[in-house]
Amino acid sequence: MTPNHEHPKPDEALSTRIEVLAAKSTEGTLTTDERDEYQGYVRANKFVSTLRRQARKTQSEQAL
Repeated sequence: MTPNHEHPKPDEALSTRIEVLAAKSTEGTLTTDERDEYQGYVRANKFVSTLRRQARKTQSEQAL
C-alpha cells in the first residue's frame, strides 16, 4: 500500500478566516476574542505538524 502524502485542505471559509486573523495579528488589531481564536488555530496547526513529523519519522524507520 502506497502512503498518501496529500494533506487535507481546510475549507475555503476557514482558510479565509485564518488569513484575516493573521493579517489583523500582524497589524496588531485583533480583539481579545479574535486573538484567542487565532491562537487556537496556531496551536492546532503546531499539533498537526508535530503529528505529521512523527508519522514521517515512523514511516522512514519502518522502511529500513
